[in-house]
Amino acid sequence: MEFFYEGQVLWSQIDSNQHMRHSAYADFAAQARIIMLESLGLKLPTLYEYKIGPVLFREELIYLREIGINEQIRVTCELIKSRPDGSRWAIRHELYRGDGVKAAIINAEGSWIDMEKRKLAILPAQLSEMFMKAPRSSDYVEEAVNLRGKKRGIARFPS
Repeated sequence: MEFFYEGQVLWSQIDSNQHMRHSAYADFAAQARIIMLESLGLKLPTLYEYKIGPVLFREELIYLREIGINEQIRVTCELIKSRPDGSRWAIRHELYRGDGVKAAIINAEGSWIDMEKRKLAILPAQLSEMFMKAPRSSDYVEEAVNLRGKKRGIARFPS
């Protein structure tokens, strides 16, 4: 299991019930995703040179256990589905407490956006190759695309 983020829960990430607030889970998942991309060679400055950035369509958080202030956490990232060129993807994050207990699962579906045109984009071939080297889950599914660019297969992504 590869951890892409490890850190401590801060006071500012705690809600009025004295456990980690819901949006902090998404923040930790986002940070882990960025670290994963950078570990693959997809550094943010490189993406910005191409005026491309990741964009989310959907994010689902499944809470399993509470996390409190000052706890150490670790976050994994695995590709669970994608198109062959990485133009659409889904990543599962698992957030663990310092005692090793899985506290949450965060599923994110996304793509790439051309930051100037504000439209969906496809990574240049060399960046796509880097992205497709992301860790894959044991239940990974690759979405088939026909010659007209229409989706077919098991995985579903927003158009």
